[in-house]
Amino acid sequence: MKNKRSQIFKILKSQPVWFILLASASLFSLLSNDFLTFRNIANIILQSSILGIMAVGMTGLMISGYFDISVGSLLALTAAVAVSLTGYSILLAIVLTLICGAFFGAINGLLVTKAKVNAFIVTLAAMVGVRGLVYVYTKEREIIGLATEFEKLAAGKIAFIPFPIFIWVIIIIVAEWVLRRTVYGRNAYAIGGDAEATKNAGVPTDKYVLGLFILNGFLVAIAGLILASRLNAATPTLGIGQEMMVIISVVLGGTKLTGGFGNMIKTVAGVLTIGMIQNGLNILNVHHFYSMLIMGLIFIFVIFMDAKLSKAT
Repeated sequence: MKNKRSQIFKILKSQPVWFILLASASLFSLLSNDFLTFRNIANIILQSSILGIMAVGMTGLMISGYFDISVGSLLALTAAVAVSLTGYSILLAIVLTLICGAFFGAINGLLVTKAKVNAFIVTLAAMVGVRGLVYVYTKEREIIGLATEFEKLAAGKIAFIPFPIFIWVIIIIVAEWVLRRTVYGRNAYAIGGDAEATKNAGVPTDKYVLGLFILNGFLVAIAGLILASRLNAATPTLGIGQEMMVIISVVLGGTKLTGGFGNMIKTVAGVLTIGMIQNGLNILNVHHFYSMLIMGLIFIFVIFMDAKLSKAT
């Protein structure tokens, strides 16, 4: 009996997200007959793709011991830039949107690595500042897309796979390969484990961290493009609260807040769990305010479990 408990605890410690995912699916399937259908599951995956793309960049940052709470504001800005430029040229809109995301990621990274400002302070300031920039850029109004062809970015398919899901899968595969098979990935884990020792070993830690911030901004821009394409519109309030959803998903997937540990596949499970819970609450017609409360409680629970399981042996 003791050995069985020990084995269960080991599995729970290494992969708790799968238990939460299964429990969530079981609960909502009991509460609603509309939940566990092929159409709804496919919809959950599609709706989760934007969050999932942003979670990939956040996972890389958190593995190295950093995070970015400005991603919701940057998502709104990149979506607004994309929508506003599609009337001129869709290619121009895509290129400039990606540059915009990478640029703001670079600013955050430079302030953290060169100015040595705490990442929380930097990205908190960016969250407020970029949101203000969104209000200025949109003139506090909704921007409507002028090119209907731009909608194909979110509505198109490759074979039978929706394009947003296809992009997400490709990004996951590449990110997992980089983390597990390359020097860049190994150094990201090393920086998160002990940044000072890694720097003393001759690794240019600032360069790696800056690269991760730029990549994070770039991936947010991709998510912004897909979101803009799906809505064919952008509003100043777009993306509010998304930074919390991204961080919840990544931590739920087992990435440590202190850095040095994380896994892209488990991050995917964390994203799908959040997507499943949000979808289930919508099906049950739970008010948005209560949904926010539930998400907050989940975040507290995940952090609590992370702290408890990290101390256990």
